Amino acid sequence: MTQISPQAFNELLGITESYQAPSALLKTLYDRPKREQLMRDVLEAVNYKVDDDCFRDYFQDEHADRKTKKQDFTPRSVSELARKLVGDTGGSFYEPCAGTGSMTIAAWNKDRMQHSPFDYLPSWYFYHCEELSERAIPFLVFNLAMRGMNAVVVHCDVLSRKAYGAFFIQNDNDDHMQFSSINVLPRTQELADYLAVKWEDSIDYEPLIESPAEWWNLPAFRESKPERGAVSDFTFAVYAMCGVKHPELDEYLDVLEAEREADV
Repeated sequence: MTQISPQAFNELLGITESYQAPSALLKTLYDRPKREQLMRDVLEAVNYKVDDDCFRDYFQDEHADRKTKKQDFTPRSVSELARKLVGDTGGSFYEPCAGTGSMTIAAWNKDRMQHSPFDYLPSWYFYHCEELSERAIPFLVFNLAMRGMNAVVVHCDVLSRKAYGAFFIQNDNDDHMQFSSINVLPRTQELADYLAVKWEDSIDYEPLIESPAEWWNLPAFRESKPERGAVSDFTFAVYAMCGVKHPELDEYLDVLEAEREADV
């Protein structure tokens, strides 16, 4: 099962009616221990199937605004097809009108599956999502942080560029087995220029900073890590023992053989 039922999620969130979910989830985002416990509970409820957006059906059935915002959420098959058509993004991905993150999750899943779990680093990829619906934003932020992504989520109108807030989501330990931290970015003019938005005053998110200050410079964060796609000696050894084919494996084995002969 990849979709969580409205009843199950409402119980986990501690609410009785689905209309309460967006505000309750936003409040939970600010309480890290409670948020991460909710993440563990959601993962258990969907049998740890993280390759699909577990909130897509819940949000579309309970919260989508089809009348004024024409919201219909992207089916998984379309998300996966679009990701295949895009191909290699060079480590970055942009999704306007992101909803609860279905297409970004499809991109993230394809990105991570290109690598051995022994080598994959979240810092190899960065995701930029924009969404107008105030009700979708908490689900989107929760989805990305639960998967340990590095991302920015901008609450804005992608056409007019009117914006209400921005979240910086970062896997501080660069460990794909951990959840990401959540930071509410300050609404400065410098940030507005960088994101190409104009701040509006109708919504004001409370301050939240969880990432250590030294990790805020993501390019510098990446510089100390292996190059994207690097394969470790341990992974090559596992591939060789298990008979897994890899384009660089023969070259790696030739190098080992040459070193062995040189030692002899």
